[in-house]
Amino acid sequence: MMIEPPIEELKKKVGNEYILTNLVAKRAKELEKEIPEVIENSPEKSISLACREVYSNKIIASKIGDETEK
Repeated sequence: MMIEPPIEELKKKVGNEYILTNLVAKRAKELEKEIPEVIENSPEKSISLACREVYSNKIIASKIGDETEK
């Protein structure tokens, strides 16, 4: 069975597996809160949707302090 998107590709996009784990978990929780009806009716779980977003560069990891304050 092939895992899509490939974990190794996700790690390359993010930098390392620890950041990837935190990023995907946080986004999956956000998706469950923002669009629960879509998640419930989807054949994919929120974690899979979050992985696809990372893979397609819809969400990216940033380092603490990278954001500029306004």
